[in-house]
Amino acid sequence: MNTRYSALALGACGALVLSSCQSSDDAASFSTTQSLAAARSPVAVSQKQQSWVFRDASGREVVLRGFNVSGSTKLYENSLLPFRNTADAALSAQAMRDQTGANAIRFLISWEGVQPSAGNIGYAYLDQAIAQMREFIQRGIYILVDYHQDLYSAHLFNPGSWYTGDGAPKWVIQAGNYPVENCGACILWGQNMQSNGAVRQAAYDFWRNRQLSTSAGTVGVQDAFLQQASAAMVYMKQKLSAEEFQSVLGFNPFNEPFDGGLDGKSGLEWEKNYLWPFYLRFRTAMDNSGWGAKPAFVEPLVFWNTSFGEEGGLSSVGTFGTKFVFNSHYYDGPRMVIDPSPASDGVYDGAMNRIRTRATSVATAPFVSEFGNRMSGNSSDRTPWMVRAMYQAMDTGVAGSRWWTDAASGGTVLSSTQWHWDIYNGRHHELMNGNPDKVQTEADGWNDEDFSAVKLDAAGKVTLRFDARVLDRLYPSAVAGDILAFGYEDLARSGFGGSGNQQAWLTVPSSMPNVASLVSGRQFGILVWRETASGAPTELHLPQSFAPATTAVVSDIARSSSLPASGNVSVTTELGSSTARRLLIAAGSPGTVHFALLVNAASGPAVTADQLTAAHNELTTWKGQRFP
Repeated sequence: MNTRYSALALGACGALVLSSCQSSDDAASFSTTQSLAAARSPVAVSQKQQSWVFRDASGREVVLRGFNVSGSTKLYENSLLPFRNTADAALSAQAMRDQTGANAIRFLISWEGVQPSAGNIGYAYLDQAIAQMREFIQRGIYILVDYHQDLYSAHLFNPGSWYTGDGAPKWVIQAGNYPVENCGACILWGQNMQSNGAVRQAAYDFWRNRQLSTSAGTVGVQDAFLQQASAAMVYMKQKLSAEEFQSVLGFNPFNEPFDGGLDGKSGLEWEKNYLWPFYLRFRTAMDNSGWGAKPAFVEPLVFWNTSFGEEGGLSSVGTFGTKFVFNSHYYDGPRMVIDPSPASDGVYDGAMNRIRTRATSVATAPFVSEFGNRMSGNSSDRTPWMVRAMYQAMDTGVAGSRWWTDAASGGTVLSSTQWHWDIYNGRHHELMNGNPDKVQTEADGWNDEDFSAVKLDAAGKVTLRFDARVLDRLYPSAVAGDILAFGYEDLARSGFGGSGNQQAWLTVPSSMPNVASLVSGRQFGILVWRETASGAPTELHLPQSFAPATTAVVSDIARSSSLPASGNVSVTTELGSSTARRLLIAAGSPGTVHFALLVNAASGPAVTADQLTAAHNELTTWKGQRFP
């Protein structure tokens, strides 16, 4: 993840389903029994005209938002798990649900943890992982399981190395008899993928299933990976209840695949000849392990969308179908290393639209499983608005300045998990490559990275490192029909902790003066959707800043200067939280195009009934013109 992309820049310059579309931080405050009884339904991939989205069992279009949990899986101090114990997982799950309204996580596991020695499965490791997953499931949060690797394995690196990796166990590296690693003048760790001979040879061997002589006999290295993955999937399904297993989205087979050597071929040819066949094998393993109804979230060649290095994007393998998800990462490599400009309105539309377009071309739903920027060091002063702009581009594929005229062309609302959620940030004690003279304590404790959105304060409470308005966002978590457009003005400031400048990006045109007056200087969001037959309501996560008493709603269904606890438009708590809230909009008119504008009116003059009526009339006209 992350700095590997800036490294590439330096190298170049130097049960959800898929569908297609045309509280507090105290974990003890939450009742496990209550949350399981209200568990979310499975999600799958489904078609929506010309594109593809996720839907739940009620047929609602689902948007998944959350975090990677976490880079701590790369650390031996954490026993290759996101958390040191189940209590820390519970603390994080509760804080994440309460403070951000997240409904999904990407949960990292390690091949080395699952298979510490040849022919043996680490069931104790899996038990700990499952116990940690369960804390999130019990709070209404979906789980995407991810087999994580970076630079293939930590065991390729020597005790004095500048860098380290994670993934493959020691016995695999010993059997491979790889050369002494050396990245030469590499400035950032990601350059090892292109410049470190040991790292490249190990990856090359994996894709070609090199035969290795181990204590358990001779085995193909890729065969061994698939065998342990099958065992892990069987065990997870056995240990999770049927209800809990519904909250597992699927499996990410291999984080950020890199080739190790193209043999003179293109990245597209490598994906077709090596990467896609591996994904088909993993898909078969899922089917045979009881995961047949869940998609594989497959990533293209890591370099595909960096604007530097090699091509890729899985466009050469044909259409995916609903048993796969197009799973991409996005980091702004140029701004990490050479581009001094700040992020601004619409700056990442092109990058996110490329992900949307590629998913459509391979006939499946898109997912952005990593994005973000460093919290300290080079480019970090611009991070809050970089992340804000990434979320904006995932909400809609058009700039806020054009949204009111081009909303219908905005594309699918992208589901995503931000990198990352590390409660131990700045409190690590990792012996880098086992070297007691290189103890990593700062930031993420791994290769000098610092990307965590959170940290623990002096009292042990999970605290957000961003302005809360960047992370605790309005988003349509489940929509009774097809989302036609969504836009959100978060008014997040450009600095950390609410410091810096404030600038609106989603600007209302002068042709809608009453709507413009209502939202001026305020956070607001607007959803447009076409309802289909469903007994379940439309749901939107409400940020903490949208207090029910001072949140105005203007909709074709209802309008009010505050949100009631009952009625066609009402507010209630999120599953698994006593403080996070969601808006419910009752279903009942299949085929109708609806709109709902939500305005945080906690500041400024009181909202009047006449204002609501005037805004309603303008929005009705606008809807009729843009979404006939």
